[in-house]
Amino acid sequence: MAAVMPAPAASRLFLSGNEAVARAVWEAGVKVAAAYPGTPATEMLEVIATYPDLYAEWSVNEKVSLEVAIGAAYAGSRAFCCMKHVGMNVASDALMTLTLTGVSGGLVIAVADDVGLSSSQNEQDSRYWGRFAHVPVFEPADSQEAYAMTLAAFELSERFQVPVILRMTTRINHVKALVTVGERQAHVGAGFRKDQARFVMVPGNAGKRIPLMFQRERDLRALAETSPLNFIETGSDRRVGFIASGPAYMHVREAFPEAPVLKLGFSCPVPFEKCRELAALVDQVVVVEEVEPLVETELKAQGIAVIGKAILPVQGELSPAVLKPAIARLLGEPLPESQAATALQVFPRPPTMCVACPHLGVYYTLSQVRNLNISGDIGCYTLGAGHPWQAMDTCVSMGASMGIAHGMDKGRGESDKDKRVVAVIGDSTFLHMGMQGLLDMVYNKGNVTVLLLDNRAVGMTGGQDNPGNGRDVHGDDAPRVDFAKLVSALGVKDERIHVVNPYELPVLFKTIREEVKVPEVSVIITDQPCVLIKDYHKLKPYAVDEDKCTGCGNCIDVGCPAIHVTRRGKEVKASGREVDLAFVRIESSVCTGCGLCLQPCAPKAIEPYVPSAPITLVK
Repeated sequence: MAAVMPAPAASRLFLSGNEAVARAVWEAGVKVAAAYPGTPATEMLEVIATYPDLYAEWSVNEKVSLEVAIGAAYAGSRAFCCMKHVGMNVASDALMTLTLTGVSGGLVIAVADDVGLSSSQNEQDSRYWGRFAHVPVFEPADSQEAYAMTLAAFELSERFQVPVILRMTTRINHVKALVTVGERQAHVGAGFRKDQARFVMVPGNAGKRIPLMFQRERDLRALAETSPLNFIETGSDRRVGFIASGPAYMHVREAFPEAPVLKLGFSCPVPFEKCRELAALVDQVVVVEEVEPLVETELKAQGIAVIGKAILPVQGELSPAVLKPAIARLLGEPLPESQAATALQVFPRPPTMCVACPHLGVYYTLSQVRNLNISGDIGCYTLGAGHPWQAMDTCVSMGASMGIAHGMDKGRGESDKDKRVVAVIGDSTFLHMGMQGLLDMVYNKGNVTVLLLDNRAVGMTGGQDNPGNGRDVHGDDAPRVDFAKLVSALGVKDERIHVVNPYELPVLFKTIREEVKVPEVSVIITDQPCVLIKDYHKLKPYAVDEDKCTGCGNCIDVGCPAIHVTRRGKEVKASGREVDLAFVRIESSVCTGCGLCLQPCAPKAIEPYVPSAPITLVK
């Protein structure tokens, strides 16, 4: 992406939370920004990379991205790092020591929590990291606050020489609002100043810095009591007062506009005296927080009477539709009329892969091979667990397919002694956290067949570039990893490494069938680009000849969404067995001509598409 001229100061822009943070990062004079793609955080770095006068990179994983940012902050420059909530698990090794060393230049870590599980394997609450690492946490409630709090976080970071966590959620990341922006302020770093007692965290040095960390936390708590980011809004209806932060604050304001509210923008450390001040104003205090009862538990430990998860759910967003009935029950009032009866029922849309996705052939083949245990991973190919393939048995975390497959092999019981173990992982996920698992598998003489699906993109988060496709965050040329050489360097025997075209089903099927029989580690690399990136080139589309279609339904098993069932029927075979028939058509306007559906088509009813009428151009 080429840098663009940023909008001038005082402009009012319609920005998502991600875009607002990116603008603030640029205005704060940040020199280095790093991230690994992950929904809902991805767009922050994508937008930052379009701004001039700073360095931005896609790192191979979140830990590396944080370490890059730490190095820049040690050097006195302002630095930024962003990730989704599960990414902080990966980065936490560096974070937990960073809290002792502190920083020189400002360092802000934006963490996007996926409240409501839009695109994640769990719903963790990243506010815990503030408590665990003893660092401050800011929680914006909309795009304007995301922008303003990012700027404030850099100031606080440098004042206390501490990293600041900017905790966002999907609703902030992706919802747009008007934001008034300012100018970029140049920031000149002081350079790296050698100080082994501070930056070399051997036990003797670390032990001396722990008291400094706790003193810093006490100072931050005192600051939180007076911070303008934490404020009480008095109201006329004082039966219930609320303590809330982030989007939950907006939901409370919408549902109960007359109630007193303590808004926590600087939410960690919790300003206990401010909470007591609110409690003195109202009959009851309800803590509305997404998703864990962190503040509730801390306030109860302080002897402050509050109500929280006893009446509110412990998962999902706390929208007005959730809050209103909960508070009505608390007050003994009639429940508000349910809107469920009048709500528009949306037809369910099960997730599926794209038309001509190179993973389709892989999962079609795996669904045809019997006696397999298949360990999956995080990415587009996770969809292989669904219909019609059902060709994935586990999915835990980035890179886990390697270790879990190895454990399945070593821990197999009598019922699994004849089963083959297959691990499926994507190119970016392999580089992120899969290489170590493969090395462990080879080193410990595992018996696993690895399918490394190279589609040259971080597909699930939008097709971002990575070291496997030869382009950097700006789309410029960069060194490209040779996966065959890489897995060879990790110890896989050259004769057990195969690079195949996933659109050639007979070759793919034969390779998988042969390799699962070999009692050692094999790696099968599929090498075709994601259909949504510029590396993919469409071919001429196909159509179904209705006169030839017998309704066998073999093409449906490929799972391509361009294939539609037009009618169903039944047929009784000569043996007396009744079989289901499914007659289909291909949506030729979206077909890319990959040819996957041709190969299982028994009656050869799929042919090149010929338009019924020539296309004419109208002026």
